[in-house]
Amino acid sequence: MKNPKINIGLINPKSPENVSAVMRAAGNFRVDSVVYTGERYPRAVRLNPDIPKMSRQVGQAIPLSGVSNILDNGVAAKLQIICVEFAENAIPLPGYQHPDNAFYIFGPEDGSISQDVIDRADAVVYVPTNGCMNLAATVYVVLYDRLVKSSASHGLALDNNSLIRSSRDRNNNVKVR
Repeated sequence: MKNPKINIGLINPKSPENVSAVMRAAGNFRVDSVVYTGERYPRAVRLNPDIPKMSRQVGQAIPLSGVSNILDNGVAAKLQIICVEFAENAIPLPGYQHPDNAFYIFGPEDGSISQDVIDRADAVVYVPTNGCMNLAATVYVVLYDRLVKSSASHGLALDNNSLIRSSRDRNNNVKVR
């Protein structure tokens, strides 16, 4: 994968904690940008300004912006649209091969992606769990699945000590002997 483009779309998220955790995932897995629709998230942030930032430094450089329409924001036109939703006839994530350039769309914590967005998607996948997962947890699972599959198919090394040293907490200096 040569400079893949990975973007995330969140439809009307309500929880600032979840969005913050999504931003951390975006930083961890080198996502280019995150967009969201709706007014629930910005309203919750305004009402609760003391919400802890969970994105830490790793997610702070990732652009986060509100858009009025998840598919008409300029990003979707350039990338394959992948909806992540419990939808009939969706593809189970373990059997899905991620495209190089993807726009992953996730529904709200308490709802679903609309049928018109599902109909415009290049693929609809779901994480085969017993019940729904938390929004941020779902983002992490999908991005990790993408990393593992792209590493295996593109010969990327996952056993890199320099990556470990640069990524771990400054208080962590353990080694496997």
